[in-house]
Amino acid sequence: MQDWSDGYMTEVAYTYGYYPELNPLRARLALLQAGIVPPEVHTACELGFGQGMSVNIHGAASGVAWHGTDFNPAQVGFARELADGTPLAANLSDEAFGAFCRRDDLPQFDFIALHGIWSWISDANRSVIADFIERKLKVGGVVYVSYNTQPGWAAVGPITELMAGFDAASNAPGIGPAARIDAALDFADRLMAAGAVYGKANPQVLEHLKRLRGHDRRYLAHEYLNRDWMPISFARMRGWMEGARLQFGASAHYLDHVPMLNLSAEQQALLAAIPDAGLRETSRDFIVNRLFRRDYWVRGARRLAPGERAERLRAQRVILAQDPAKVKLKVSGVQGEASLHEDVYRPILDALADHAPRSLGEIEAAVAGKGVHLARIVEAVMILAGTGVLHPAQPEPAIAAARAGTARLNARLCGLARYAEDVNCLASPVTGGAVQVGRVDQLFLLARSLGKGGSAEWVAFADDALQAQGHRIMRDGQALEPEQQRQALQVQATAFEAVRLPLLRAFGVAD
Repeated sequence: MQDWSDGYMTEVAYTYGYYPELNPLRARLALLQAGIVPPEVHTACELGFGQGMSVNIHGAASGVAWHGTDFNPAQVGFARELADGTPLAANLSDEAFGAFCRRDDLPQFDFIALHGIWSWISDANRSVIADFIERKLKVGGVVYVSYNTQPGWAAVGPITELMAGFDAASNAPGIGPAARIDAALDFADRLMAAGAVYGKANPQVLEHLKRLRGHDRRYLAHEYLNRDWMPISFARMRGWMEGARLQFGASAHYLDHVPMLNLSAEQQALLAAIPDAGLRETSRDFIVNRLFRRDYWVRGARRLAPGERAERLRAQRVILAQDPAKVKLKVSGVQGEASLHEDVYRPILDALADHAPRSLGEIEAAVAGKGVHLARIVEAVMILAGTGVLHPAQPEPAIAAARAGTARLNARLCGLARYAEDVNCLASPVTGGAVQVGRVDQLFLLARSLGKGGSAEWVAFADDALQAQGHRIMRDGQALEPEQQRQALQVQATAFEAVRLPLLRAFGVAD
């Protein structure tokens, strides 16, 4: 009998992560920065949506009609439960890629997203997806794809094959994925400790194995126990995408758009002298030893004239996600830590200090007297957005249209916080995506929605919810005693009411 999972790890559910690069609004800013016309996104598709956090949040928080498939039924069941009855709910399937991609009832798409799965599926499925993209992506449409890449995996990649080989040959049937991962890691450690020359020639392997011990076992099971796993170079990915009639648009990682953070002056000059975009990106990957790429590819990319690019960038809106006084004017890249110019960044942060969405044109007008011109504002926005200090924001009509859907979805997500801490984000109608909100803050929001007034009642509600599940707050590796836990919750509630709640209101997450 053919394995319905097609070699993909389905024995354990994937993590409940949210991936902002799948947000079409985020893609818009990256493409504008690269001088490419972004599409107006009305229809979108996510292939391999996992637990459905991203697809459901993007479906609820924008006017985009999302479709998607994931062939793990347990994950699809959870994702559908979240989507059920939500305005603009995503249309989610549990079909394998072959069946889903052959359907004749799907629309043409403006945006197609694949986060990570390209590295973990067979070439047969890659061919199915490439054919789907060629047939179903509109002219001007965008594909987001992320994948493990060379040369970053060249040294440690064989460890993945070693662990998968050990698992297939040695682990008895019925052993859970977490135990299988630990057994495979133990074997790899023993092999290196026995004096494997590979480990001596590649000393970073020992650090890699050590880091793996600290990862979520659900993530490791999907990363290391699949039948198919292949990190590929940008050049090979380019072959797949150009075969589907796409061309490289821009990196989805905002900090890649700021050369000084990642490249020396000599390296920048070397890359600038390479006329072929594919060779340039491949060379850049060697320079930074890239492990993971996140890219936007475009069908029929149209380049913007400088004046039109500036006009569109001025119309782009952003919103500040932190107290401006607490924003550290430092950023880390491949070249190390860089200090950000106070005379550029403080005026920009001050212009956004009320946490209301502002266009880059409005910021430009506000800082005109400070000598900060548009190019510096755009660079600052890419850095601040790349570090999570601010987010792209939707137009006001889109925000208003998304409020009902995000409120309903967030009520369900906060309800889950009663039982576990797997979900750590909520949907924002302002950003069309998610904002990070921890479990305790979700319980406080849930208490407010149930009519609990004031921090004392929020603390009692959260404490009861945690105790009902036998959960304790940890500090320095130790579970707090009941009274200590209530005190810790009171400290969090005070900070929540004074700092985090106003921000959540600004982002449309709280009323």
